[in-house]
Amino acid sequence: MKYPCKAKKEFNKNINYSNRGMSLEFLINETNIYYEKKNIAVIYKKPTPVTIGKVTYSNKPTVTKGYFKSKSTLDYVGLYKGKYIDFDAKSTKSKTSFPLSNLHSHQLKHLKKVINHGGISFLILEINDLIYLLDGKDIISFTQNSNRKSIPYDYIKKKGFLIELKYNPYLDYIKIIDKHLIGGKNEKEN
Repeated sequence: MKYPCKAKKEFNKNINYSNRGMSLEFLINETNIYYEKKNIAVIYKKPTPVTIGKVTYSNKPTVTKGYFKSKSTLDYVGLYKGKYIDFDAKSTKSKTSFPLSNLHSHQLKHLKKVINHGGISFLILEINDLIYLLDGKDIISFTQNSNRKSIPYDYIKKKGFLIELKYNPYLDYIKIIDKHLIGGKNEKEN
């Protein structure tokens, strides 16, 4: 576009508004608050177990050194329709896959234990500016049947359930649990 005095104005057409600066964890936490207020589900983010090593006292006590007590399992835990729910939120900048190094072996073992005891366990994955719910059963199946060090994006698109970003709640993952995970129906509809 030409302006008077031959000044040119350039427009940046590649503006990325994905999540508008909100982190995945924020979106999940706000969704969980919505679920609790509406009496839909009770789901909490578990605190990381830390042992206090050193405290300094100036105006108020401040922890200056701490140690992890034990390996943490998955970040979120709760109840929905009498079912135990345990899941984690993970993000990756990779466009082609989700690195399994982001899912620690003790977390994978915990995922299996929850499923073996009849609970619902899954990951909420952010990849390519999209958010998916990937059932723990599909994660376990992939790790047992593949030597890959990452879950390909095509597998996530095929097996995962896209969670659309909305308002109230931001990420309505309970709708996916109702439709696809409760009652053993973890098949995607074609």
